[in-house]
Amino acid sequence: MVANDTTSMSNEPLLVVEDLKTHFHLKAGAVKAVDGVSLSLDRGKTIGIVGESGSGKTVLSRTIMGLNLGSNVHTEGSVHYQGNEILGLRAKQMRNYWGREISMIFQDPMTSLNPVVKIGRQVTEHLRHHLDMSKAEANDVALQLLHEVRIPEASERLNAYPHELSGGMRQRVCIAIALACGPKLLFADEPTTALDVTVQHQIMNLLGREQDDRDMAMVLVTHDLGVVAGRTDEIAVMYAGRVVERARTSDLFANVKMPYTEALLRSIPRTTQRSHTRLAAIPGRPPDLIHPPSGCSFSPRCAYAQDICHEEMPSLIEAGAGHVYRCHTPVGSNAATESFETNLAAGLPQAVSIKLHADAVAQQEGVA
Repeated sequence: MVANDTTSMSNEPLLVVEDLKTHFHLKAGAVKAVDGVSLSLDRGKTIGIVGESGSGKTVLSRTIMGLNLGSNVHTEGSVHYQGNEILGLRAKQMRNYWGREISMIFQDPMTSLNPVVKIGRQVTEHLRHHLDMSKAEANDVALQLLHEVRIPEASERLNAYPHELSGGMRQRVCIAIALACGPKLLFADEPTTALDVTVQHQIMNLLGREQDDRDMAMVLVTHDLGVVAGRTDEIAVMYAGRVVERARTSDLFANVKMPYTEALLRSIPRTTQRSHTRLAAIPGRPPDLIHPPSGCSFSPRCAYAQDICHEEMPSLIEAGAGHVYRCHTPVGSNAATESFETNLAAGLPQAVSIKLHADAVAQQEGVA
């Protein structure tokens, strides 16, 4: 009977989020930072949360972890971790989960590390608090963790302050702290922001290696679809606080449906393009989350928008096993093709921008 219960638990998703909402109440109105997000994550798997700044990615992660505190924060929905509801737990109760079960790598290591406390103490205090280790035991584990995240001269780094380390080294320290207590779920919030390309690659390889070694689930938050392309099992694209497309990673890249996802893909630089090729920016700007536009939130920036897109919010539509999207005129459909031609003829900036970029790329490829 015990074996069956264990098997049943192992087959259940590690994390299940259902209709999660986080609104911040300000004098100007309610900011709907997360507005009805649902997703699930299995043990040992990785989901990428992708979107522009302001799309709700970080607020979603912090809400799941119980870190959005304040009298002006209103949260509703459901977050089940290993079958237990954790949304709404007090900070004292969440301490049973933080570090030991769920951990987070924050976006900026310089602000998440205490600038006046040595690295060794910042790593060991988690071990001593959560695992009840002695000072000597914690120091040994801290040294081992720094070696594990490939920090050179690790014993000397334990006595260093954060400002004495490079950006890449500081991020490795943050990873060591996040992994110190062996969490089953790791949130990585833009873990390579402000790092050069070579260091970004090293950090992402490090996270992948640690995940494999520990059989750890991971939520990878980023604005760059290129980062999650080969490192996730599933991708959820967020825009204006909602998931607008979600699919297995291979399915998403092979069969994009949501125009916003297509726009993100189009904006990724490609090594096949010639030097100085103009990048395809997404026209316009993200919507005001206090006073969002009627209909689809992306419609003011969409090259395929029709009248219905400005009037009616689309619901999530199934496009295959596990692939859902939120759009009236999905990419590749006859409706999208007709809308694009109509908008292009009318001189809509969104459509004109796509056409000009496509012509420029075609011309460069022809010259090459």
